[in-house]
Amino acid sequence: MIPEAQLLRDYETMWVIRRFEETLKDLYGTGVIRGTSHFCAGQEATEVGATAALRPDDLVTSTHRGHGHFIAKGGDPRRIMAELWGKATGYACGRGGSQHMADFAIGFLGSNGITGGMIPVATGAALSQKVLGTGKVVLCFFGDGATGQGAFHEAVNMGAIWKLPVVYLCENNLYAMSTPVEEAFAEPEIAKRAAAYGLPGRRVDGQDYFAVREALAEAAQRARDGDGPTLIEAMTYRIYGHSKSDECAYRTQQEEAAWADRDALKLMREALLTRGVLTEALDAEVRARAEQTIQDAIRFADESPEPCPTTLYDGLLCE
Repeated sequence: MIPEAQLLRDYETMWVIRRFEETLKDLYGTGVIRGTSHFCAGQEATEVGATAALRPDDLVTSTHRGHGHFIAKGGDPRRIMAELWGKATGYACGRGGSQHMADFAIGFLGSNGITGGMIPVATGAALSQKVLGTGKVVLCFFGDGATGQGAFHEAVNMGAIWKLPVVYLCENNLYAMSTPVEEAFAEPEIAKRAAAYGLPGRRVDGQDYFAVREALAEAAQRARDGDGPTLIEAMTYRIYGHSKSDECAYRTQQEEAAWADRDALKLMREALLTRGVLTEALDAEVRARAEQTIQDAIRFADESPEPCPTTLYDGLLCE
C-alpha cells in the first residue's frame, strides 16, 4: 500500500514537471534561453512512477529529454532553470545547459546529448555497485530510438552476463525524432528483445503511474536480490515535438487527440479521486504549489549571477 502522502507528493511532482516544461517552451520564445531543448511533457507518469519505486540512495541515468528524470529524483527546479539560463547557480555553473546536468549527492548521474550514450554508463555504475556491495540499484532511462544503437546491445548484454543491479527502462514515445518505431524495427515491441539476453522483458502503460511503479518495484527488487537486470518498455507519448523546433508534421491530429485523452496527469488525477486521496480543493492546492515552484525557479534564475569569466577553465582537464 502506497502512503497517501507519497501519492500526493508524486502527483505534485508530476505537475511540477509539466509546468516546468510548458514554461520552458514559452521562455524560448522570449529569447531568455538560447540553444535547444527536448521537452518531456506528457511522460510524467513514467518518470515519477519509476523513480518512486527506488530507494533514495539508488542511482539514475538520464537522456537528452531528462528534466523530468532529474526533478523526479529530487533535483532542485531552481538550479535546473538557472542552468538553462546559463547562470552560475545552475547545476553545471551555466556551462552544461539542458543535456549536461548531474547531482551525485542525490544519485542522479546525469545525461548527455548522445542517443543511448548513458546506457553503458548505467551498466558501468551497476558494476561498481555490485563490486562494492552497496545494495544500490541503477535505473537507466533511454528512448526507443536508443535501442537502435550498438551501445544498447553491448551494455544490456554485459549487464545480463554479469547479473548487474540495473533496470533498463525504455520510454517508448513512438518516434525516434520523426521516425515511427514500426518503421525502424522489424520487431517494434522492444520488451521482446529481453529474451535475446536471457532477461525478463515487460511492456507497461507508461501513462499509468501505478503500472510503472509496480513494474519498477519488481525489477528493482530482482536486481537487488542479485538476479540481474530487467528490460521494461513504458508506452508513453511526448506532447511536444522531438525538440523545440519540431512542429510534429509527421503526427496526425487524431493520434494526438487519442493520447490527450490518456494524459498522464489526467489519469493520475482520476485515480487519486477514485481512491479518495484527492479532492477538488486539494487538487487546486497541489496545482497552486506546483505553479509557485516554477515561479520561484524563474525568479531564482533571473536573479542569479552570470558566470565569472575568470572561472572559464574551471572543471576542465587542460594540458
